[in-house]
Amino acid sequence: MSIFLHVVPVSEAIATVQKIAPLPVQETIPLEKATGRVLSADIHADVDIPGFDRSVVDGFAVHAADTTGASDAIPAMLHTKGRVEMGHPAGTGIHPGECIYIPTGGVLPAGADAIVMVENTEQAGGDVLVRKTVAHGENVLLYNEDFSKGAVVLCRGRRLSAQDIGVLAAAGCARVPVFCVPVIGIISTGNELVPVTDTPKAGQIRDSNSFMAGAFVQEHGCLPKHYGIMKDDREVLRAALERALGECDAVLISGGSSKDDRDMAAALIAELGEVIIHGIAIAPGKPTIIGRADKKPVIGLPGHPASAFIVLIAVVRHLLDRMTGDAAPEQKVVQAVLANNVPSQKGREDYVRVKLENGMATPVFGKSGLLNTLVKSDGVIRIPAESEGLESGERVGVWLW
Repeated sequence: MSIFLHVVPVSEAIATVQKIAPLPVQETIPLEKATGRVLSADIHADVDIPGFDRSVVDGFAVHAADTTGASDAIPAMLHTKGRVEMGHPAGTGIHPGECIYIPTGGVLPAGADAIVMVENTEQAGGDVLVRKTVAHGENVLLYNEDFSKGAVVLCRGRRLSAQDIGVLAAAGCARVPVFCVPVIGIISTGNELVPVTDTPKAGQIRDSNSFMAGAFVQEHGCLPKHYGIMKDDREVLRAALERALGECDAVLISGGSSKDDRDMAAALIAELGEVIIHGIAIAPGKPTIIGRADKKPVIGLPGHPASAFIVLIAVVRHLLDRMTGDAAPEQKVVQAVLANNVPSQKGREDYVRVKLENGMATPVFGKSGLLNTLVKSDGVIRIPAESEGLESGERVGVWLW
């Protein structure tokens, strides 16, 4: 495959990977193992949460009207009737002019409609001096104010955070329906590549792309499966690709996507399945391959590290999000002012690495083979294909790494 089949817009590349992404498979796992997983179904509360009016502070349950005008100078004096015990119904109610001590989470006693925080009170024998006015409902969480029974507490497609796990526990969800974690095969190609543990000789470089791709895959909720370095040998690469297709849900091939006659990734993908796209109107990252074999996506990444990473964040992440079932993937974007003019070639999307400082985005220019631009920058700005560049002083959105 010595020429590009047809260079397509980035939007078409994204639509293509989303179309060929395998549908996520569902499974049910214990709650304690669900952090970071993606829900495959809506979760409903099995009870009203909370199932009673409760205090959200340590303090005294009162009639709010009894505290009107209360201050340090002129406190309100209320007669105390003991305390509410945690984990039990309130043993007694209160009448106007009375109060009762209540801990955080305690059941609001009948007749009370607010809580005065304990630090705003002072004990005086059998009475309590209230030094702050409270409003009706203050410091009280009302019955089913959080979630009512049957309400959706978390939606399908949500990647579960630590706080989500707490919500699931409160909703009685001991076993959680989630999507299975896709396995992504990663193959590195090139006679010049050596393992990370080797010291490169003249003409050699360490294999960094596969580890970068593997880390990216993990960050997006998938499991990388590394197949190591394949030399530029057709049969060796074919055997590795066939094995990966048999064991994984999708495959990333690092290198072997350019127009050099010796590069064979596109030809092998076509032989085992089909090449849908070979060439994207993106810089860096033009010689990207998008194909399918054994009904599984196969993506050929450029060999240069910066090019490969741009393709990962601009295109491949959409494939991974679709495969994991993530309905609202996080994309960190901040606004900044561009520090310098940035020219661009009309007809392609340019992704320019930038350094953020004091609200300014300064371009970090460098060749696509350079690794240092990835660690010296904080993110990228996107220049649309219809633009011929951006000018200094323009406001831009920065995709953070």
